[in-house]
Amino acid sequence: MVPAPSNFTLRHHLNPGDLGAIVRLHGTLYAREYGFDSTFEAYVAGPLADFVLVPSTRNRLWIAERGADIIGCIAIVGISPNDAQLRWFLVDPSVRGLGLGKLLLREASSFSERCGYESVFLWTVSALTAAAKLYRNGGFVKVEEKAGRQWGVEVVEERYVLRRKV
Repeated sequence: MVPAPSNFTLRHHLNPGDLGAIVRLHGTLYAREYGFDSTFEAYVAGPLADFVLVPSTRNRLWIAERGADIIGCIAIVGISPNDAQLRWFLVDPSVRGLGLGKLLLREASSFSERCGYESVFLWTVSALTAAAKLYRNGGFVKVEEKAGRQWGVEVVEERYVLRRKV
């Protein structure tokens, strides 16, 4: 475990109930803040289940906790020997602004570098402006946008990439 700001802890082992809690947190938060419907939970749940069912030492999921509550998460998922995807990055609104998002992103970035990934990409939506600022500050560059209807609402999806020098 890694000490985190304000008595939080980070862990990367999974306990029973973690996946359900992560899916629920994503579903309820994105519904409340952005109007996403339940198809967003399926979008999170399917790949998250695959992540757990096909383990790899080059993949990692971090869970941030305060007491018994999951208050954030982030993951690195290997896509190829040289490329990874950053996924499931979320910080509960009750703890935003305390540095947890920066810590999670730093942990994921450091892990991806240790694994030798030459690039890390992620997809987000334009409404997540605070997250986009974290990505840019972490060296990610927006490389693509596409507008459309996803998860019951109109969104502009954005793809960011972090390229490392080899």
